[in-house]
Amino acid sequence: MRASGSPVPALLVRAEDTALALGVGRTKVYELMRSGALRSVKIGGLRRIPATALAEFVAQLEEQGRAA
Repeated sequence: MRASGSPVPALLVRAEDTALALGVGRTKVYELMRSGALRSVKIGGLRRIPATALAEFVAQLEEQGRAA
């Protein structure tokens, strides 16, 4: 927590939390990461999704929806 008492916004998100945010399963999130559709970073043995990558992914889906 910050001194003000509000939580620090997450810069990196776990696959499980990403799945909840996107409304998909965890397996789908790992599939998206493997395919390169969803950027991720590795910290030691952990795989995390940058919050910016999540926003970019959703924006890309919206753009694809408009193009279809």
